[in-house]
Amino acid sequence: MDREQVEINAEGLDHPGTVIRYGHFGRPVIAFPSEAGRAWDYENSGMVEAVRSLVEEGRIKLYAVDSFDHLSWSNYSLPTEDRAHRHRIYENWILNHVVPMIDADSPGHQGIVTTGCSMGGYHAVNFALKRADLFPVAISLSGNFDPTSWRGWGETGEATYLNNPLAYVAGASGDHLQWLRSAVQVLIVVGEGAFEVHPTKSLPGARALADVLADKGVPHQLDIWGHDSAHDWPWWRKQIAYHLPRFC
Repeated sequence: MDREQVEINAEGLDHPGTVIRYGHFGRPVIAFPSEAGRAWDYENSGMVEAVRSLVEEGRIKLYAVDSFDHLSWSNYSLPTEDRAHRHRIYENWILNHVVPMIDADSPGHQGIVTTGCSMGGYHAVNFALKRADLFPVAISLSGNFDPTSWRGWGETGEATYLNNPLAYVAGASGDHLQWLRSAVQVLIVVGEGAFEVHPTKSLPGARALADVLADKGVPHQLDIWGHDSAHDWPWWRKQIAYHLPRFC
């Protein structure tokens, strides 16, 4: 399998961000790691192998990226609003550095698919709902979409609101909502097994997001797997192998 690793620096990061590209042709897919993870976690956890056939057949070009959650959402010493401000550094890295690299590497593509597991699922959905012009499809596996539930504390404001899909989708209206309805598809996958309810709150979080999207008429699908489906890599490998072929 064709594989290339690059380092991309950006202002505010404490180390150069890593992007690992797999494949030579196909629709670009950004894979976000689980909480505070690194780009190579996706491969090391068997997720790249799970979609190997799509890569080798030229149906997708997979870009596994670093998270910088340790600077933002996972820094529990900071109040939630400060974490949300820190997240903007990561958002800048993705939008102003990673996306242009993908555009140059995959010219003429039809939009980037985002996907991720656990907190990576949150990133996949948040980027797509905020920038559906760049990311028209999001596939979340066991995500939780409310940053205020992540050991949140302190008063929250605009920065938290603009990174909480449950809040800003509920507040969407007018032309922006009409555009969002036409521009994005969100797939929310979650299990009912170990750790999907406690402590991750992924199952109630998935249902809450689906309810908000349904209320606003934003295209989405909620796929709930059974009580044997846990918040863990073996199930995420099955879920991504099952769902990703639909979008490439």
